[in-house]
Amino acid sequence: MSSRRGIYLDWNATTPPHEDVLSALAAASREAWANPASVHQPGRTARRHIEELREAIAELAGAHPRDVVVTSGGTEANNLALAGARALLTSRIEHPSVTRVAEELAVRGVPVRWLRVGPSGRVDPHDVARDLAELPRPVTVVVMAVNHETGAIQDLEGVFEVVRAAGARLHVDAVQAVGKLTPEFWSRADSITLAAHKLRGPKGIGALVFRGPPSELRPVLRGGGQERGLRPGTQDAALAAGFRAALRRVGELPERHRALGALRDRLEQALADWAQPNVSSSRVPHVSNLWVRGRRADELVAALDLEGIWVSSGSACSAGSSEPSPVLREMFGSARAQESIRVSLGELTSPEEVDTAISVMRRVLSARSSSA
Repeated sequence: MSSRRGIYLDWNATTPPHEDVLSALAAASREAWANPASVHQPGRTARRHIEELREAIAELAGAHPRDVVVTSGGTEANNLALAGARALLTSRIEHPSVTRVAEELAVRGVPVRWLRVGPSGRVDPHDVARDLAELPRPVTVVVMAVNHETGAIQDLEGVFEVVRAAGARLHVDAVQAVGKLTPEFWSRADSITLAAHKLRGPKGIGALVFRGPPSELRPVLRGGGQERGLRPGTQDAALAAGFRAALRRVGELPERHRALGALRDRLEQALADWAQPNVSSSRVPHVSNLWVRGRRADELVAALDLEGIWVSSGSACSAGSSEPSPVLREMFGSARAQESIRVSLGELTSPEEVDTAISVMRRVLSARSSSA
């Protein structure tokens, strides 16, 4: 996706809202501005958008609408899913909204174990089985479906079978998987996190699908009784309408993303003299995490920005931090993590844009190599 200034290749950070989403946002902002908790007619109009979204998410995830809690995004949904965990098994390649919660739980005395993850970028179900045997019950296992930095696709089927056999719960962060993989891949989990802005919906809204008694959840916010008391605060009907509009397109998106694999491969092959992909295992076709040996990632991102090519050096949630990517640090160590960038394509990315990005990136990398 290009603009007057450059080419956007950071779709994993966020996606441009679709025109259908913008239309739904505008219409609901005009017609459903009332408080959804109000019992009068304007309130009921707003409430209808919330409930229609809940039903759409439930249908997508194969759940009941009562299992859907509307949140402010993926981060809040992950926090809500894990806040009440009594034992936790996860890894350092998860999103910060999981790893930071796990660290806080450990400080409070909750048993937490960290799974090993090597260069494959994938959790091994055998390691899950081994570590589960050493944790007290009940245990929550957390595995994201698609890694936000490397694009690695986890072996959710293998993990699910191990977790189910052990009588534990599986929480799947599906934020980067919805619209890229079919729901059958991630929807068997006991709880699931979604976020609208990763599939061309609005920012500021997400959802937790939680199969189980609400008593097993511990609210992370205190206030009113919205969302069955699990997520207090006035819901935004306009955001709900935008999220629902984005979900209407989910069925067509996996095929569109598969088509991006050829563009991603073209970019990697063209940059092979300077950059090496950080993941060779199963991954989604639109993400390339590249190790550029001898080049600091933050400096390279800045140099490309000046040339109008917009990529990233890791998770957008770690922006402003000088620390290397925790995901890549877990996989390869700190040195390589400091020399890696992420290029993520989207449904609007054209072959011409990729060719332009290749030309600019080769020039930037060649200039550095010549002066070194």
